[in-house]
Amino acid sequence: MNSMEKRLLIANRGEIAIRIIRTAKKLGFICIVFQSDKDANAYYLNFADEIIAANDANSEISIFLNIPKIIELAQQYHIGYIHPGYGFLSENPDFAQACLEHNIVFIGPSPELIRNMGLKTVAKEFAQKAGLPLIQGSEGVVNTIEKAQTIAETIGYPILLKASAGGGGRGMRVVDKPEALERNFNSAQKEALTAFGNGDLFIEKYISQPKHIEFQILGDKFGNVIHLGERECSLQRKHQKMIEEAPSCALTPEKRQQMGQLAVQFAKTIGYYSAGTIEFLLDGNGDYYFMEMNTRIQVEHPVTEMITGIDLIEWQLRIAMDEPLTIKQDDISLNGWAIECRINAEDAQNRFAPESGFIESVYFPTSDKIRIETGIEQGSVVNTNFDSMLAKIIVHDTNRQLAIEKMLRTLNYTQIIGIKTTIPFYKKVLHHPDFTQGNYTTKWIEENYKPEMLYDDEEEIIGALTASIVYALDYLKLASNTPSYTNDDLSIWVLNKRINK
Repeated sequence: MNSMEKRLLIANRGEIAIRIIRTAKKLGFICIVFQSDKDANAYYLNFADEIIAANDANSEISIFLNIPKIIELAQQYHIGYIHPGYGFLSENPDFAQACLEHNIVFIGPSPELIRNMGLKTVAKEFAQKAGLPLIQGSEGVVNTIEKAQTIAETIGYPILLKASAGGGGRGMRVVDKPEALERNFNSAQKEALTAFGNGDLFIEKYISQPKHIEFQILGDKFGNVIHLGERECSLQRKHQKMIEEAPSCALTPEKRQQMGQLAVQFAKTIGYYSAGTIEFLLDGNGDYYFMEMNTRIQVEHPVTEMITGIDLIEWQLRIAMDEPLTIKQDDISLNGWAIECRINAEDAQNRFAPESGFIESVYFPTSDKIRIETGIEQGSVVNTNFDSMLAKIIVHDTNRQLAIEKMLRTLNYTQIIGIKTTIPFYKKVLHHPDFTQGNYTTKWIEENYKPEMLYDDEEEIIGALTASIVYALDYLKLASNTPSYTNDDLSIWVLNKRINK
């Protein structure tokens, strides 16, 4: 394969673009990114080999959502591969199809797999064939209020209305009584149609206090599939994940093995290849149910990399290049504990309102087994054109308690000056007994969080004043007591060193 064929366009931005570049360069790819007019001085641009000016200032949509323009520019610049990252077009089957039709390798599964797994009703049919347990609910799409009423009466309230073609909480409604069904059905249908161009809904029995458990899988084009353990993603706000950890303290080794085998079985049933996640809901009785499959790399993939030492982006690329998996299930071991906090530009004291502005200064501590993934630097401008996530902080240690303590230290020493972030919120969560004991569900923030929890107290003020003094000693302690990763590409991403072009 010549260098011309290994020209990789990352059709994304921010920290995930940098993350992909880091691994792709190791495999010999020439890494190319778009420069959007809406984010013209973005940090990630410094890491690419080539930059394509998108000239999207007058476009109604950004370059990252414009399929015809992406394909046009990809052909013009002789692109052989496209990695969509997450979000944007990463789970759009039409984008994957357009790449296929123009002889561009899409880093991900086939358009058919993306389309089938994107339709939740279709995915549930495949899950049922593969023997995965399903939540009681409708069989297929529910397109009339009369049908919805009949199903709701059969399975009993409360019920959950869900958009068949989407996710992220859009087109989703909890209905706890018959008289609220029609109103919620109509609003969910309208929202789903607006968000996804498809107003189809389905119904499930509502599980009131679930945990969200997802299994990371890798599959190649030769029928080989493995799982890399689970991640717990239950700390959510409005169905958006905020803290993730791996593994989950809610699973016994026996249940982990059982759920992992089912995830692999499901992937094999549909002929899946590339990286993906099989997502489950776990109820208070320890029973679990298939929820959906995501056919892309996840935001929270670093916690799995930290406990397994396996580079998921590398395997996405290798699989796309038709290489077989050389890792067997018996090769996978889960070592220690990893936690990730998504640092968002949001004011947690004001209903998590989005923040925008100028980053006056930024500092992230670095030491062994602290991993920083970010798309900002001093001088960055944060605007509302894109997602509010500024960075991900990931830590790893030998057990969960030590990982929590390390994350708290890291958050204490992190400084982002100029806009408000979710860092104070995470400090409170990580101190809370519900979190430290693992007794939290997807409803925890909704039911427990109050803005007054973040009012400065004496302990936080003292911690902020002394952090810069204590950091040097703490850094030396961490570095001397913690062994390095065997795969140095998964250790620290040093922020003050840029790739030389």
